[in-house]
Amino acid sequence: MTIPDYQSLIDAETWAFIRQTDAEYPPDAISLTIQQQRDIYDRMCRRFHAGYPEGVTAVDETISGVPCRRYPGTGPVVLYFHGGGFVVGGLHSHDDVCAEIRAATGMTVISVDYRLCPEHIHPAAYDDCLAVAQSVDGPIILAGDSAGGNLAASVSGRMRDSGKILGQVLIYPGLGGDRNAGSYVTHANAPMLTTADVKYYWAIRHGGKEPSGADPTSNALDDTDFSRLPPTLAIAAECDPLADDPHVYAAKIRSAGGLAHAVTEPGLVHGYLRARHTVGRARESFDRITATISAFAAGQWPFGEEP
Repeated sequence: MTIPDYQSLIDAETWAFIRQTDAEYPPDAISLTIQQQRDIYDRMCRRFHAGYPEGVTAVDETISGVPCRRYPGTGPVVLYFHGGGFVVGGLHSHDDVCAEIRAATGMTVISVDYRLCPEHIHPAAYDDCLAVAQSVDGPIILAGDSAGGNLAASVSGRMRDSGKILGQVLIYPGLGGDRNAGSYVTHANAPMLTTADVKYYWAIRHGGKEPSGADPTSNALDDTDFSRLPPTLAIAAECDPLADDPHVYAAKIRSAGGLAHAVTEPGLVHGYLRARHTVGRARESFDRITATISAFAAGQWPFGEEP
């Protein structure tokens, strides 16, 4: 196995972001208690919070019993599922990200505060996200990062015949790829997220037990049918153990006759959304995300690929 040369793959701006993150949320965070992890994650999110763009507002509400935050706009609704390994995060952690999606697209954004592990193991988070997606009026676009990307893909699979989902944008999602092969091995010790971290969060999500069989509500790649899924943008960070999952997922959708585009963002690491104001590569990726959401809302396929 060739060990990646992160010193050359990752540019100076991104290394600065990594050091800032590590100062708030250390690489060995999984050795801490759940409450300690949440406390330092919240502190880190406050450190990177960029505020709201001018004219953007938000209001908290409950949809199907699930706490949510609405950023009012027009057109189809962007339903956002936050990352955090199913253990940390909430309405606060991606508050500015959602506000900026609202500003860039003009669309209403709803952030979903799904239940977290270990208090609520799988399928609690999935059930919450599905309930909100089914209850929101009108057409929707699903978006999410990391664990949230996992949830978005699973909800898309369940709702594929609903006619509601105009598209999905999955940002460095973990979709259930082989954790003993590919990027899970090559980038096992990547900055910001390691394969050991992935396995830790997987175990917590499932109550410390290995699932007995395939479960598409837990991992979209466990599905046997990838047809009739919405237009999909699946984004990988190059220096991330999850980097292969978006490409495998997109390929399966294309093989089933659907529209799916996968892209690897060069030199970026897991969690780079928080670097969108300080790292040029992350800024370009965020622009790609918001432009794709706008295109999906307009019924357009912006990548020029045929299934």
